[in-house]
Amino acid sequence: MHDITASAPGSKGLPRQLARRSAIDPFIVMDVMGEANLRQAGGEDIIHMEVGQPATPAPRAARERAQQALAGERLGYTEALGMPALRERIARYTAERYSVSVAPERVVVTAGSSAGFVLAFLAILDAGDALGLPSPGYPCYRQILKALGVRPHLVETSGQGRWMPTVQDVERLAAGGAAGLLLASPNNPTGTMALPPRLAEIAEACRRNRLWLISDEIYHGLEYETQAETALAHSGEAIVVNSFSKYFSMTGWRIGWLVVPEALVRPLERLAQNLYISPPAISQAAALGAFEGLEELEEIRCAYARNRAMLLEELPRAGLTAILPADGAFYLYADVSRFTADSAAFAKSMLKEIGITATPGIDFDAARGASYLRFCYAGPGPEMREAARRIAGWLKPR
Repeated sequence: MHDITASAPGSKGLPRQLARRSAIDPFIVMDVMGEANLRQAGGEDIIHMEVGQPATPAPRAARERAQQALAGERLGYTEALGMPALRERIARYTAERYSVSVAPERVVVTAGSSAGFVLAFLAILDAGDALGLPSPGYPCYRQILKALGVRPHLVETSGQGRWMPTVQDVERLAAGGAAGLLLASPNNPTGTMALPPRLAEIAEACRRNRLWLISDEIYHGLEYETQAETALAHSGEAIVVNSFSKYFSMTGWRIGWLVVPEALVRPLERLAQNLYISPPAISQAAALGAFEGLEELEEIRCAYARNRAMLLEELPRAGLTAILPADGAFYLYADVSRFTADSAAFAKSMLKEIGITATPGIDFDAARGASYLRFCYAGPGPEMREAARRIAGWLKPR
């Protein structure tokens, strides 16, 4: 057993050593948020651009459904795979958005996309397996896999491949014995998307090489020039992960879903029964209402689009001229290497000196992230414009 007690706060007097699975890296953005919140509580004027969280509440119809549920329902356990009505509505939404038919029985409602990833990984990966992950990429993929004893196999993306995995990457994963590929489009932190031809090629390469394809689609709905396409359009064997957190503006409700091949439904149900019993009943009720608020959500997306356009104009004027293609989500991933070789220290200085939070790229890419910062533009428009003004004033003297 690996001894990690020396690094565990408050570990003095523990009866045994801690498990190795707990020795994973922190989610840096949450640490950044914690420090920013402390400063804000102390009276500092902080503009949050670190956490990928909408500044808007859940749609009105979602909140009204939750209130109705509180007033008139028992809110006990639901079925482990979710309320049948919600699974049916998600299947209908899939058909409406993508013109792809999905049986409601293939929909698995989860306690946020995080639980969806845990369930999917447990269902298809054994300890010692390897899974291909894009880099830069969402850090929790790596840490969840490590905690489960699965090896993250990083796929380094670049501008040549438009910051997305390629068919050649799939072939290399297969040759290296990986079990599959996780593809995120739009990607966090870059905001880049796999356009339909690339997505189709990757899906076919995974099928040909008998690799799992897990498609992270939690930022679908937040595109600005070209609509994102679902992996389900190209593969009936893909595992799709989605969430009500981002487009539906429901981060704290912790509700998401999977669409999976029929053969995975019962294995996932057994895992969900034992690990979670069921997703939160009140959040499922709210999620049903969220589909009645699509017009409101489109207005929110348009506000993000205005923030995006403004920042893509103002940040380059301030000196941040190298920003990755911002196809979707609500992030700008900016190269700050002309200003610093340490994005973590740079982000701390920016918070301390001008009250702007951003996430250092090392959260997403240990090898190259010291040269990058991620800015989230999901905040109110006036705050985002004030952030651009502060950043310009701070960077220009450098």
